[in-house]
Amino acid sequence: MTSPGDVVFLLDCDNTLLDNDLVEDDLRDHLAREFGVESRDRYWAIFEQLRAELGYADYLGTLQRYRLGDVSDPRLLLMSSFLVDYPFAGRLYPGALDVIRHLQTTGLTVILSDGDVVFQPRKIQRSGLAAAVEGRVLIYIHKEQMLEAVAKRYPARHYFMVDDKLRILSVMKKQWEDRLTTVFPRQGHYALDRKNIIAYPPADLTVERIGDLVDYDLTALFDRTDVGRTR
Repeated sequence: MTSPGDVVFLLDCDNTLLDNDLVEDDLRDHLAREFGVESRDRYWAIFEQLRAELGYADYLGTLQRYRLGDVSDPRLLLMSSFLVDYPFAGRLYPGALDVIRHLQTTGLTVILSDGDVVFQPRKIQRSGLAAAVEGRVLIYIHKEQMLEAVAKRYPARHYFMVDDKLRILSVMKKQWEDRLTTVFPRQGHYALDRKNIIAYPPADLTVERIGDLVDYDLTALFDRTDVGRTR
């Protein structure tokens, strides 16, 4: 076994610890109900356009651009309130906080996420994830390009990356090689998309749900070739 301090567990947020697909479903329903189907579809068209430009989901940025088309609509305030005040804690995957507590018995836990500088931090804070990792939260535009910064902030002998996107895991593995163990929870639309599954090599460990990780001694993947279970 490794001793605490040797290992850092890097944990993605959206569709890894928090069911962001359900958050988006709720937002779609809210927009259709309060503003109409046409406004909902316009918002999501802008959302996808902006995500293609930026490389990450920007919900409030989409709203800002949406506003340019109708600056006089007072309902925009209600739309922003829904996003800012959303009860994210209710969208954590079952066992997500238990997994963080479990991992903290053998290493340091850090949220490593992509996103904007306003909405994503608020999501992580309001969900309770920031408190669970004692404020260790890193948010970048492209986290897989920031590994040197991650290692400087949280140096360790070995890293684990838990993420629902095989593309992210693959890119990080190519850079850190044996220094990194990749963990793939098959949750959310990216993880279940067959095109994504066949396009990238498998992770070092695949689980069906994030909550399954409470049964694993992940450091066994680092210390030995077999996977050890805690029970």
